[in-house]
Formats: sequence, C-alpha cells, structure tokens
Amino acid sequence: MSVGSDKTVEGDVNLSDRRVEWQHAHLSGQTSELLRRDEEVYLRQALSTPCLNALSSAHGSWIVDVEGRRYLDFHGNSAHQVGYGHPAVIGAVKDCLDTLPFCPRRYTNEPAVALAEKLSNLGPIAGGKVLLAPGGAEAVGMAMKLARVATGRFKTVSMWDSFHGASLDAISVGGESFFRRNVGPLLPGTEHVSPPDPRRCPLGCGTTCSLACASYLEYVLEKEGDVGAVIAEPIRCTTVVAPPPEYWRRIRAACDRTGALLIFDEIPVCLGRTGALFATELSGVEPDMVVLGKGLGGGVMPLAALLARPELDVASESALGHYTHEKSPLSAAAALATLDVIVEERLVERSRDLGARMIGELRSMAERHAAIVDVRGLGLLMAVEMAEPSAAEAVMYACLSRGLSFKVSSGTVLTLTPPLTLSDDESQFALSALESALACL
Repeated sequence: MSVGSDKTVEGDVNLSDRRVEWQHAHLSGQTSELLRRDEEVYLRQALSTPCLNALSSAHGSWIVDVEGRRYLDFHGNSAHQVGYGHPAVIGAVKDCLDTLPFCPRRYTNEPAVALAEKLSNLGPIAGGKVLLAPGGAEAVGMAMKLARVATGRFKTVSMWDSFHGASLDAISVGGESFFRRNVGPLLPGTEHVSPPDPRRCPLGCGTTCSLACASYLEYVLEKEGDVGAVIAEPIRCTTVVAPPPEYWRRIRAACDRTGALLIFDEIPVCLGRTGALFATELSGVEPDMVVLGKGLGGGVMPLAALLARPELDVASESALGHYTHEKSPLSAAAALATLDVIVEERLVERSRDLGARMIGELRSMAERHAAIVDVRGLGLLMAVEMAEPSAAEAVMYACLSRGLSFKVSSGTVLTLTPPLTLSDDESQFALSALESALACL
C-alpha cells in the first residue's frame, strides 16, 4: 500500500516502499534493532508499528533520534503547542508528583477544580461545565452519551472525511473509510453528509459555492426529525479546510429548529493553533458542546476535556465518563501550566503573526513549484497540497533527510503543525528544507 492509496487516511501509512528505502539509507543497526524489538512485541497497525524511526529525546521544537539526528517537528500529533518539555509544564508536574500523584474516583483535588474553572472562564462556551478524560476519543464518547441523555435521541449527523478518534464509537461518527472498514457493524443511527469542502464538492457547486452542503445537512435534520447531535470539526485539521463563513450559522440555526445539539470537536486545533485560543471562535457560532484535547496536556500528559452549556448538566444519574484518571491531578497541573504559558508568552498572537508570514512564504513557494496546487492555513495550522501522492511522499522523506518532520494527510497534503513557540530562525529552517526538497522533484 502506498501513502496515497487511501485518499482519506489520517496520516502517512507505514507500508510504503519509499519508507523502506529511507530507512535503509538513514538508519543504522542500533535503530534497526530497536525497531525490530518494537515490531516483535507490539501488534502491527498501519499508522504505527512497524515504526519509522526511534527517538531518544524531545526538547522545544525538536525531536532527536537514537543516533543523534535532530528533526524540527512540524508533526507532534498536534500536541506540542508549547513545545516539548516546557519548564513550566515539567515543573508543575514534578511538584504535583511530590504531593498528589493520583486522585481516586469519588474525590476531587485542587488542580482538577482549578482547571475546570479556567476552562469555564476561558472556553468558547460561556460558563460551560466540564468533564475530563484521558484522551480525545473518550471525550467524544462522553459528548455522544450526554447528547443522548439530554435529547432522548440516539441519532447523529457527522461528516464524511472527518476524524474524531479511533475508538469504535468515534469511528462510527468519523468519516474516514480507512478506520471504518473491516471492523463489522458500527453504531446505529450515525448518519453522514458531505463536508463543507469547496475544493471537491460532490453536490455540483463548481467554482461558485452555493452552500449546497449546508442545504443538504438541513434537509437531513428536517427529514430525520429526531437527530440528537451534529458532530463536526470547526475546521478540518489535517487538510486545513475551513467552511465558508455562512456555513456554521446555517447549521446552528438548523440545529435550533430541529432540537439537535451542535458538538464541535477541536481536539487537535485548540489552544492557539489557528491563531485564536479556540477554533470555535472563528466559526461565528456558539456550539452546545466543545471537545478539547491533545495540546491541553502540554505535550507531557494525556488529557482531553468536554465543555458543555450549563443547561446540559442533566446526567447526574448517568456515568458519562467514569475513567480511572478522570480528575488526574498530574494532567490537570500540566494543563494549568500550559494555559498559563500560552497567555504569558502570547502564543496565540505568535501563532497568528508567524503563521501569516509563513503562509505568505509558502504561497510564494507555490508560484515557483508547479507540484504545489494549493496552500491553506490559519495561524500555525498549515497545509501544502501537492498535485500527486507520489510527490507528497517524496517531499516528506526528502524533508526528513534534511531535518524536518511532518505528515502527509489524505494522500496529497503536507500537514504542517509546528509548536507555537517556534522561533523565526526555526521557521526559516523549515521553509528552506521544504524549498530544497521541492527542487529535487
């Protein structure tokens, strides 16, 4: 299977001939032996084991492999908004380890309460109430359960090509065939519609967008009549496709008319990634729930959060989460420090300003290289779309050889998500590496 063989895959798969060639050219016996041991004890799956390489450390914007090679990380699983090992985050976790390393269920703790208070005050839902979970897929599951309890309905509408996590409930509302195929029946009542993607509208809009995708979603909500929730990404993370400005206003109004809740999943794009603290701010509407994750743990601790309108606090007799690490003091301490760093270091403004400059330079690069067909971005969430999957894969591995790491999404999109702490010199290093790799096509 090549990287481009499945156009909806979330990232670059590990069964590529070019990957094997890159490994033979760059990895020594020490790394190969560690990769062999990894493959011997881990179940194989297409987006991880067998792995690409092995790391020994991560600091700031950089990852380092076991042979000492450094890579500027424009991947980071979208979890490194404040970079790797930020002293404030590490310090907060160390302090918490000395006093309260774990909090059993039935009890609360100061870091967990303080984090919920901060999210309620800063978050995109005014006065929102909070649930915490170890990961994004679990938080999506909590949102789905709360929607069922609050509305008495089990149906959802979500988008083809979307991603909401890899658990069974999350792939049921997700729209990537790569995750849905060959796993048997999924959750019932999970309807899907065309995403708001002006690049490849299947509804006949052509070059002039008539928001037919919004009209179709409205039609589905009205015809079904008993949909509990619309679940969507406010902006598609991996391909960086933002819907037309009027789209979410129409969907918000349709949800209000039909009694469906609107749930935004901004797990990978929260906390300044788009040049706004929360991507929801760019939508022009207030959803009923928002799911956050990835960077919330500061690139150190796994953590996700569900924010919901106070009126949805209606599940006191249900167990929406009930996770062992539901109110982890360590994760909450990391998140509190992360939020402080974002504010104190003005990383939202940094994302917006540096992102605008980098996107401008990427667009100039596109004028010099015919293999680039589009450049899109908001803040430091950037995408360079290539004409062919083979070109995207070639550029990715050429950049790895030059010390720049990122992933390929949907076969043709170079997805660039650096830390928001990225320096000007580091941004120029990345752009130079990309320019050099493109010149080799």
